[in-house]
Order: sequence, then C-alpha cells, then structure tokens
Amino acid sequence: MTAQTDLHSVAALQRRVRNLLMVGQVMAGLGMGATLSIGAIMAGRLSGSDAWSGMAATMSTLGAALAAVPLARLAARYGRQVSLTTGALLAATGGLVTMGSVVFEWFPMLLIGLAMIGVGTAVNLQSRFAATDLAVPTTRGRDLSLVVWATTVGAVSGPNLITPGDSLGAFLGMPELAGPFVFTTVAQSIAAIVYFFGLRPDPLKVAMEIADADRASGASAGVKTVVDNPWMIRTAIVSIALSHATMVAVMAMTPVHLVNHGASFAIVGFTISLHIAGMFALSPVFGVLADRLGRIPTILIGQAILAVSLALTGFGSENEMAVLGGLVMLGLGWSAATVAGSTLLTESTSVERRPKVQGFSDLVMSGSGAVGGALSGVTLAVAGYDGLSFIALALVAGVVLRIFLTLRHQNAGVMGGGDHHRSSPITYDI
Repeated sequence: MTAQTDLHSVAALQRRVRNLLMVGQVMAGLGMGATLSIGAIMAGRLSGSDAWSGMAATMSTLGAALAAVPLARLAARYGRQVSLTTGALLAATGGLVTMGSVVFEWFPMLLIGLAMIGVGTAVNLQSRFAATDLAVPTTRGRDLSLVVWATTVGAVSGPNLITPGDSLGAFLGMPELAGPFVFTTVAQSIAAIVYFFGLRPDPLKVAMEIADADRASGASAGVKTVVDNPWMIRTAIVSIALSHATMVAVMAMTPVHLVNHGASFAIVGFTISLHIAGMFALSPVFGVLADRLGRIPTILIGQAILAVSLALTGFGSENEMAVLGGLVMLGLGWSAATVAGSTLLTESTSVERRPKVQGFSDLVMSGSGAVGGALSGVTLAVAGYDGLSFIALALVAGVVLRIFLTLRHQNAGVMGGGDHHRSSPITYDI
C-alpha cells in the first residue's frame, strides 16, 4: 500500500479504537460508580465500626496504584488488548469477591474485593493513554480528552444504580447491599469483552510497527519518531500528580466540612456531583485547548483555575455557594492539568518506553492522591477547611515552579547548543 493509504488506514483505526475505549469507559464507570458509593457503608457494617468506613476508598485507591505498573508492563509486552482486558476481568472478579464478603460477612474479604475493583480505575487511566497510541499530534489532546469525558456517564449514572442494585439483589436472594456489585461484575465483564474483541489490531503494536518502519525506511509512512525528553516527562508527571493531590485533598474533606457547618446531605451530594461534572464533562474543551494553545500553556491554565478554586474555598469557607463554586472549579482545574499533562507525557516518550512511563505516572498519580487524602484529614483538624485550601496552594506553586525550571532548561539548552535532543522541542510520532 502507498504511504497515503497507510495513513488513511491508521486514521480509521484510531477513530475505531477511540470509540471502543469510550464504550469501555462508560461500562467501567457504571460498575464502579455504584459500588464505591456504597463501599463505605459496607465497610462500616462488616467491620462493626464506622471508623473503618474510610478503608473502602483507601483499598480502591491502593488497588489502582498497585495495578498501574503491572498493567503497563503487560501493555509493553503484549499490547493494550491484553492489558486492558486483564484489568477489567480482575475488576469484575473483585465484584464477585465483594459479593462473597457480604454473604460470608467477612471484612478482610471485602477489602480484597474492593482493592480488585480498584484495578478498574487503573484500566480507566491506561485507556486515556491508549487513545493516543495512533493519534496525530494536532488531535492527540482531543482524542485523550474524549475518552476521559466518557467517564462522565458512569460517574454520574453509577451512584443512581444503588437502589436498582438492591432490588436486583433481593430478587436474586442476595443479602442487603450485595446487589449493586452485580452491576460491577456485569459492566466490567462487558468492558473486558469490548477490549478483547475490539482492540484488533492492537493500537500500541501498530504504533510500534510504524516506529520500526520509520527507522528502517526514513519515515516513508509519513511519520516521525519521538525522542525521549526527560525534562518534559518529569514535568508532566509532577503536573499530573500534584494537581491530583490538590483535588483529592480538598474534595475529600468538603463533605465533612459542609456537614459540620450544618449543610444538608442533599447540598453535599449536589456539590460533589457538580465537582465530578467539572472533572470530566468539559475535558474535550481542555483537549482542544491543549492541541491549539499547547500542552504547557493548558497545564498553566489548569493551575490558575485551581488557584482560584482554592481562594474560593479558603476565603469563602463559611459560604456554601462559595464552596460549591470552588469545588466546580477544582474539578475544572484538575481536568485541564490532567488532560494536558497526560498528552505531554505521551508525546515526550518514545513509543517503546511509553507504556512503562505511563504506568509509572499512574502509580505516582494514585499514590499522590492517597497521600493527599490521608493528610487532608489531619490538616482539616489542625488548620480548618480554609487552612487546608491555603496550604494546598503550595502544590499549585510546585507545578508552576517545575514548569518555570523546565522552560528555563529548554531555553538554556537551545541557546547553548548542547544536549539538543533533550532540551529542544520534541519531534512527534505518528
């Protein structure tokens, strides 16, 4: 085939892969949304103490963190199809294990099941990277953001499946609260089927083949090869991780703060729902901005939005509307930084090393969120909600400082003429 025909074939494959990944994201979101909403209640009941309720979110986050690197290694060796399918099947099995914990009333079994369900989060994170394997530079941010956007459907709809899940569980003769996990198992199983049968040919393998052909024939297929850019890779990882830690720290303590100040559960639920909408619903906007304005400028836009959100929650901590507005902007800032940072990470890494670097980034991201969430409770108790917001500004400043140092390093490298491939603007692949 001609190079032009090859490019058309790759473009068609990229569109199909992106659409399949979006379907998988919706299924995964539906399953996880229902279970994570009820996981804290189950943890309290099975353990006999509400003090253990927080372990539901902790184990889910831990599962995502522990799965990030192994799934990335699977992708590097066998492709996205095997990696995403394996992760979805583990999450589906986690649903079965969690149902078993309710039947046997065994708390440790619940923790194991929730950690396995958390693997689905690692699959969601890797899916956004899979959307960029064959994307062209001019639409890479948009393609990644569309897959992130698909999470909105599950994140919003999932919690509303708790009541139908309980009804289904009662119909099947299951104990109370076990029913919603049927949706987790079914949804994650459907996602696994979509990944297994839909990701053929495998996008990552095709990307590697194109890179090999590029080196062998001098870019006869009309593509260029990425050279690793260590400074940009580290900047992307720092931006994603610190933005995530900022978001988790403030978001996790907002319900506690609102309830302690007399807000109704309806207000709390509405605030968190709008926050989630801010995280995902407008991600395509930031994807387009990342493509048109650039990755670094969009990350900085995200930090500016995060700073405004923290100012709102800090200075307006006693005002419910100010907190609500701050939480919406917190989600928007996270979205801008995550979409642009993930795109920057992908295009700064050679295709051969890309899955492992992406897996490491997801590990750092999940770990930062876990640390941020754990420390936020202590900070709230010591400094209050306003103090937490102002302290979180240090994380925003950390991202801005890292970007400043990166740009200075690039400029110094270009003017000095040394280490050009590391400090000059990178060359994009595909």
